Amino acid sequence: MTTLAPPPGQESARRSHRAAPPADGGLNSRARRLFTGPEDDPRWARPALWAILLLATTLYAWNLTSITGNTFYDAAVYSGTKSWKAFFFGALDSGSFITVDKPPFALWVMGLSARVFGYGTWQLMLPMVAAGTGSVAILYRQIKRDFGTVAGTISALVLTLTPITVAITRDTNPDPILVLLMMLGAAALMKAVRNGKLMPLVWSAVAIGFAFNTKMMQAYVVLPVFFLVYLWATNVSLGKRVRNLAVATVALVVSSAWWMVIVDLIPASSRPYIGGSTDNTVWDLVIGYNGFGRIFGASSSVGSQGNGASFGGSSGLYRMFNEIMGGQISWLIPFAAIALVGGLVLRGRAPRTDARRAALMLWGGWFVLHFLTFSLAEGTFHPYYVTAMAPGIAALAGAGGVLLYRAFREGSAAKWAWVLPAAIAASSVWAVVLLQRVSGSGTVYTVAEIVVGVAGIASVLGLLVGRFTKRHRLMGFAALAAVVALLAGPAAYSVSAATSSTNGTNPTAGPSTGGGMGGGGGGMGGAPSGTKSGTKPSGSAPSGTRPSGSGSAPSSSSSSATEPGAESGTKSGTQSAGGGMGGGSQVSSEMIAYLKKHQDGATWLLAVSTDQTASSIILESGQPVISMGGWSGSDNAMTLAKLKSLVKSGKLHYIIVSSDGGQGTNSAITAWVKAHGTAVKSSAYSSSSSTTSTSSSSSSTSSGLYRLDASDVS
Repeated sequence: MTTLAPPPGQESARRSHRAAPPADGGLNSRARRLFTGPEDDPRWARPALWAILLLATTLYAWNLTSITGNTFYDAAVYSGTKSWKAFFFGALDSGSFITVDKPPFALWVMGLSARVFGYGTWQLMLPMVAAGTGSVAILYRQIKRDFGTVAGTISALVLTLTPITVAITRDTNPDPILVLLMMLGAAALMKAVRNGKLMPLVWSAVAIGFAFNTKMMQAYVVLPVFFLVYLWATNVSLGKRVRNLAVATVALVVSSAWWMVIVDLIPASSRPYIGGSTDNTVWDLVIGYNGFGRIFGASSSVGSQGNGASFGGSSGLYRMFNEIMGGQISWLIPFAAIALVGGLVLRGRAPRTDARRAALMLWGGWFVLHFLTFSLAEGTFHPYYVTAMAPGIAALAGAGGVLLYRAFREGSAAKWAWVLPAAIAASSVWAVVLLQRVSGSGTVYTVAEIVVGVAGIASVLGLLVGRFTKRHRLMGFAALAAVVALLAGPAAYSVSAATSSTNGTNPTAGPSTGGGMGGGGGGMGGAPSGTKSGTKPSGSAPSGTRPSGSGSAPSSSSSSATEPGAESGTKSGTQSAGGGMGGGSQVSSEMIAYLKKHQDGATWLLAVSTDQTASSIILESGQPVISMGGWSGSDNAMTLAKLKSLVKSGKLHYIIVSSDGGQGTNSAITAWVKAHGTAVKSSAYSSSSSTTSTSSSSSSTSSGLYRLDASDVS
């Protein structure tokens, strides 16, 4: 072994002297190259890529039927399969009363899969698995193009084995779709940098625009480095670069804002309430709940402190390394940081348009911007957000690592004899620290710790001895040992994520660290505390609906883990109605059967206080359910006037209210319902009510369920 990757000149020469395709090389030749790779690639390159893609797909799809989904999004997808209106708006219920708190692109992708193949677990997960594997393939191609096959292979393997990426790809949160779209944007940007043409830059902007319609402001984290790289490295005049960026900015605005503009132009009476907003507009959702609120801890666009629940630990530069986040993403951060600095120094004298330096700037900026954003964000923060940072770390590990190895092997001892071994040593020591934190959690982590220690020491010593004795083969084996040392820990966590059931609302990999449980609707914002975990897929479609395909629909039973603040002590098979208008009540399967029997043609089966309660009932009953207060119960989606209108028109008969009322409009609704509605006794639907209630009075009101008819509205 003489080198990890061919020098730039040698690689270019090999490409320019590529053998011509055979005379009969039509479809058969192209198909053969698909599996064997270009003729100037090493023989191992394409098989290695296919092995990595197979590994990624296996990790993301292993034991598919046990995958825990996010009930919130599962219900919205299900509703979208029943109503094109709900599909377009991203409504939680098929009656389109309220939307989820994110834009609907990821729901559209899952919804189209469910409409084509039928609603069920694998149908919802298919786009997520494809997105995760697709991101790995894109990263491989991008890094291979500029830094060689070895660099591309390492980057793809690192991304595949990033623990939080494995965990979130096995879920129905929108993050895998977000990452794929951002990767497509990066690929198009680099093409524009290389050829100076406008259209690749426009397509890059469009990809980020669709990413915006997946998780709003989080998609824009990479924009500063996109603009910088294009302005700095593109081989056209400055004036043309500025003009092209102006055109691309227009494309970005149009592709980002079209859905938002359409929705906000539609009269509020003709569309769902915008969940998570304070004024029933998507614009407020963009700049408030899913925008500055995520960064500054604000619950609205005003910027006031509040809604700052965090499931990833306190904000600060140490957040990515704390007990919760460390095992999810930080394994190779020390190596990536050193590789970024070293790579930029090595390319320091290259021409302005040097593609390798441009790539380092892109992926380094991707990593740094995400690191700072996620570390310092004071709003709601969930561990799975950081999957968006993984491509930057993986790219730097592959590209920067190969650059450092090449310089270490060929450079002067004074300049490079310590940089690569130091980077490997730093990340190996950090990996041991992370594994020590979970010592005793399982044999796999103990074995990983031993492998990291042995391989790390062997790598550092092998590199140093090989460098100073000019034994290149020893250096090559030492480099392979480094790959083993740096990926043993992430691999252990990733296998754990793929083979065990995780919290569907806030998935994480590896053993529990006592924090980061639960979560909200995703996005640059999530939910405040007081939410329920996601649901595990069951073997049947929601009751009352006809199963489609061979898939299964998520049931209403939750996993054992809940967020801090979630109600505990609920009975098996029941849904907590949450706080606000329905706090403290339980919705049992028996109650749902009763409601369906007495629905009497109403559009909505029931009205409850929060999204998480409504989503569980939607999935169990197959019927639309109103969430009056959105995710946290604080949305002003339901007013007393709106409730009276729904009751008078016969669109709603049943509502659950809390025994202690609420605040503001909620308390007015509670008071009116109790004054004009008919309380439904538990004995009307529950055969066990006589044994669980202590008095006839509690038996009649403990559920908080009331019946309302048009005659009750004055």
